[in-house]
Amino acid sequence: MSLALRKVSRTFNGTTAVKDVNLEVKPGEIIGLLGTSGCGKSTLLRAISGLDAEYDGEIEINGKVSKEIHDTTGFIFQEPRLLPWLNVLENVTFGLNGKRKDKENRAIEYLASVGLKGKEALYPRELSGGMAQRVAIARALVTSPEILLLDEPFSALDAFTKMQLQDLLLDVWKLYQSTIVLVTHDIDEALYLCDRVIILRGQPGVVKKEITIDQTRPRDRASEQLAKIKSDILASLDLNHRS
Repeated sequence: MSLALRKVSRTFNGTTAVKDVNLEVKPGEIIGLLGTSGCGKSTLLRAISGLDAEYDGEIEINGKVSKEIHDTTGFIFQEPRLLPWLNVLENVTFGLNGKRKDKENRAIEYLASVGLKGKEALYPRELSGGMAQRVAIARALVTSPEILLLDEPFSALDAFTKMQLQDLLLDVWKLYQSTIVLVTHDIDEALYLCDRVIILRGQPGVVKKEITIDQTRPRDRASEQLAKIKSDILASLDLNHRS
């Protein structure tokens, strides 16, 4: 599913958070929104999802301009946000329409795709951080979203679990071919996962640079090519002058 942002800006109480963002995303593409805190990355993600409709400009999904919440869009937050009184299976089926058995079978399929087969009866308190985030991914996928929005989904995890879930995300992407927009502060994560990286800078945030990562997957995290791109990104962020 295609996605386009045209001159998207958002102002809160007289303060502009992000200004005049233009972006075209192709079906099945993985796009990273990268930048320092306060440059409007999550603001853009909420606008795309329809959770925030008070922006200026246009957001077009599959040729249709709308400010409503889209059934074809899934959202994965930084925290899993699981309901503690429901088990894993119930968390994934929560809010789904249809017959109970059909919903459960669908949830079991997606839980298996994120490596949680046989864990359906566990409760959130019994899960590690990585397992809880896998449940959140399954919950987002169970509605078959054509666009998957991720707001720093692995930032609270340890380095090894983060890498495992990055690989899981790529497995899921290969399987379902969703268009993905990822907000991250992690340059290495963006380089490993994304087809293109959009660098936002300033307050209000504006697009400063777009970098295409023309490297096949799976990628070598320690490759010389990625190291050179990382150096370019660091220079573009200009951390000593954030405005």
